[in-house]
This record gives sequence, C-alpha cells and structure tokens, in this order.
Amino acid sequence: MTATGTTLVIGATGTTGSRTTAQLIAAGHRVKAASRRATPLPGAEPVRFDWYNPATFGDALTGTDRVYLVPPVGDPDPAAVMLPFLQQARTAGVRRAVLLSASAIPEGGPAVGAVHQALPGLFDEWAVLRPSWFMQNFTGTHTHADSIREHGVILTAAGTGRVGFVDADDIAAVAVRALTDDPSPDTDLVLTGPEALSHDDIAAIVTRTTGRPVTHRPLTYDDLRHRLAAVMPLEFATMLADMDRAIAGGAEDRTTDSVQRVTGRPPHGFRAVAERELALQRARAR
Repeated sequence: MTATGTTLVIGATGTTGSRTTAQLIAAGHRVKAASRRATPLPGAEPVRFDWYNPATFGDALTGTDRVYLVPPVGDPDPAAVMLPFLQQARTAGVRRAVLLSASAIPEGGPAVGAVHQALPGLFDEWAVLRPSWFMQNFTGTHTHADSIREHGVILTAAGTGRVGFVDADDIAAVAVRALTDDPSPDTDLVLTGPEALSHDDIAAIVTRTTGRPVTHRPLTYDDLRHRLAAVMPLEFATMLADMDRAIAGGAEDRTTDSVQRVTGRPPHGFRAVAERELALQRARAR
C-alpha cells in the first residue's frame, strides 16, 4: 500500500463503511468518517454528511484526496444527488473515488449503474466494487436477519437460485486496497464469497450455527414486491423484487477470485462468518 492523504468514508456507520473506516485506521491512514449525525468513530475525524443537503459537502471534502462512496439507501435515482457531489469533489482536489455498487447492477444499469458509468470520466483514479449479496443480511439488521430472529424464516422470491454471498469484512478489505494501492484499480470488481449457496443452504447453515430451526419460504414475485412496497418506494421495491427473480434464473450463481486477487487471501465462507457474527453478538450481550 502507498502512503495516502485523508480518505472520506461516506456511510461510515454502515455495514461496509464502518468496516472500511476501521481497517483504514488500523493500517495507519487518516479518515474522515461521514454520517448524518457526525457519529464519532475510534481514530477517525467525524464529519456531518447528508446526500440530500449539499451544504454538508464542503466541510466533508476539505482536506480529502480520496473518497469511499456509499449511495443513499433506498433511492432509485442516486445519480441525481451523487453526480453533483462528485463534480464538487473533483474541483475540491479529490483524486480517487471508490464506489460501492452491486453485482446485479452493471455499468450504465439502473440506480447506481449511472454513477458507475460516470466515474471514469470524473476521476483519473477510481474503482467500482460490485459485491454480491451480503452475508450480514442474515446476521445483522437486515429484514432477513430480523425475520430469522423473530420467526425462524427467510422470505424470498429467489426460489432455488444460488448466490455467491460475500462477507462485508471482505468487501471492506478490498475497499481499503482500492483506496490506497498504487496504481489504482481503474476497473470494476465483482466480489463474492468462496461458494454459491441457495437460501435453503443459508437456512440450513443458520440452523446448525444457532441451534434454532430456520427455513426458507419462497414467495412469488408479486408477493415480494408487495411486502417490500409497504416499507419503501414502489420503484425501489420493484427493483429488489426483480433482483430476486434474476437470482431464481441463475444470474448470481457464480464466484470470482477478486477478493483473493486484491487482498492476497481467500474470501470467508458463510459458516465461518455466521459463527463469528453470532459470537460477537453474544459478547455484546454480556
């Protein structure tokens, strides 16, 4: 890794942002931890940031030379707020941008795909991380994790389709390298775990790990979209339901060597991650 200036981590309290912040600091890098409440994080400079409040952009960008971009959650058109920020970032002296996208969204695709398409024209140094679905969706604060804890069930419209679920710690490890390595990746990286698993496989592993029975209950596409639309905009709910339908058709049944290639170590498997996350939860509860 090369010596760097200061990295602005947007979404620094989130699933990948918090891990990226911690790993950057552990490696000796200076970090501005951006969140809507400027939440203090150990070793980082907290700064207030809100995608929908451009008045917060200036302070966040002051003194930074690279940025980790987590799009606004649940926004079907993130480019509308992200592209003006990125223009300002370039003017302010940011040299490198690393964008969190998704394996299911190609360059120029819907939602953050438009930001992916614009990034190489804005920065000489860049990377787009396209992780598969997070393993932490089944252990953290995601709807799946809540449903597992409350009802012992995983609800999807993915059928028997398999996914190369990826550990958020591995995503953060790749983000750190993409932010600090010389030369920069200047490409997009599809990130997966070591194996593709169905939601039935996930349910079986969670059952063995927790000792509580967990099952996967398939939904129809329309049923899933209706459930999601109750808690988010219909356009975004439709996009998520479309992703489940794509999984059912085999679109995510793949693994890549990106984590190994970038970090020099293999990605973590789901069983190990589930055991690790459960142990952390037990430790916090003591």
